[in-house]
Amino acid sequence: MARRSPLLFAWALCGTLDIVYAAVSSVVQGDTVSSMLHAVASGPFGDGARTWGIAGDIAGLATHYAIMGAMVATWFFVARRWTALTAWPWWLTGTLYGLLLYVIMNGVVLPLRFELAFPPRDLVKGAVALFPHIFFVGLPLAWLTRKDSV
Repeated sequence: MARRSPLLFAWALCGTLDIVYAAVSSVVQGDTVSSMLHAVASGPFGDGARTWGIAGDIAGLATHYAIMGAMVATWFFVARRWTALTAWPWWLTGTLYGLLLYVIMNGVVLPLRFELAFPPRDLVKGAVALFPHIFFVGLPLAWLTRKDSV
C-alpha cells in the first residue's frame, strides 16, 4: 500500500485551489487565463515570457507550482519545529500564515520585480489578492496539519 505524503498532498491541493481562483478571477476581470499564466511566467523569465504562447502558459503554471511548493514546504518545515503552529487554533495560524504570505508576495516580491505599490491603492484589488493567500493556502495548510488530525 502506498504511503500518502502530506506535504505533496498539501502542495497539490493549495496550488490547485490558488491557480483555479486566479484563473476564474482573471476571466471575471475580463482577462484570459493564458495572459494570467504569461504574467506569472514573466516574473522569473522576464517580460518576453508574455509572448511565448503555450510555452508561456506552461512556464507560468510551473512557476506558480514552484512558488506554492516553497510556501507549503516552509509551513511544514516551521510547523515541525514550532509546535504552536499545529497546537493553536488552525483558523488563527492559517489566517496569520496567509497574511504573512500576502505581505511577502505583495509587499516584497511583486514590488521588487514589477515596481508595484504596497499597500495597494485599490483596496478591492488588495482584498482580491489577500483572499486566496488566506483561504486557499494558509487555512488548508493549518487544517491539514492541526494537532488533532489523524
